[in-house]
Amino acid sequence: MASLFQYSIQVADSPYWAFAVHDGHQVDSIAEQFILLDETQRLREEDPYTASISELPVNRLVVGTSRFQLDVNRKEEDAVYLRPEQAWGLTVWKDTLPSTVLEQLYEDYRDFYRQIDRYIQQTIEQHGFFIVFDVHTYNAQRISEEEPVDKHANPQINLGTQYNQERWRPVVDRFVESVRNQQLLGDPIDIRENVKFKGGNLAQHILHKFGAHGCVLSIEFRKDFMNEWTGQPYQPAILAYKQLLLHVLKDLQNLTIYGV
Repeated sequence: MASLFQYSIQVADSPYWAFAVHDGHQVDSIAEQFILLDETQRLREEDPYTASISELPVNRLVVGTSRFQLDVNRKEEDAVYLRPEQAWGLTVWKDTLPSTVLEQLYEDYRDFYRQIDRYIQQTIEQHGFFIVFDVHTYNAQRISEEEPVDKHANPQINLGTQYNQERWRPVVDRFVESVRNQQLLGDPIDIRENVKFKGGNLAQHILHKFGAHGCVLSIEFRKDFMNEWTGQPYQPAILAYKQLLLHVLKDLQNLTIYGV
């Protein structure tokens, strides 16, 4: 069976990467006949517009396939949501998901990780180090569209840095400083580390293999730039977040990376 998983990689002459691994909304026609969720249900837990936000002049990885078909930011055994507890209580698949489809999805998962390893290794060989902007979003209105956002518990930007080696602390600090020196549509930006998320499996995998040579910054934007229940975007905020990352990238590029 041919691959069921779609993603694109654009290579640039840069040690930086921008990931949007949950931007995807596509379900392959073979898998679609076995999936129970409609597009609206899937969109709720996907990370729409992260491909736009992470459109930076660096190496880029954008996944087109929905995480509800294959989630490459989970461990392999959790990458296909076979049980409701893996998918926010949702039943994703009919009981008749064929073993051939399931095995192809797992093979796609393994192939994806092999490719990522190869590209990160190439970046290290060419530049001596790598820095990944791993861009995600998260929901803060779990009960209803009218629910007030608890801003104390849900920072505007959650920066997942838990799994980076201490030697990359200056990069993390410069990232946070750069964000705090900016504003979003005229307002200060609340960025905090490891409050909601610490970094997913892809970040952990990369850092386990290559952590001496680079860091992964898992950037979780609270879904203030859209209606998280309907998917309606607020384009000025999306553009502002992209500009924010462009500015941070420029600040980091001015930081001397020692020991590479």
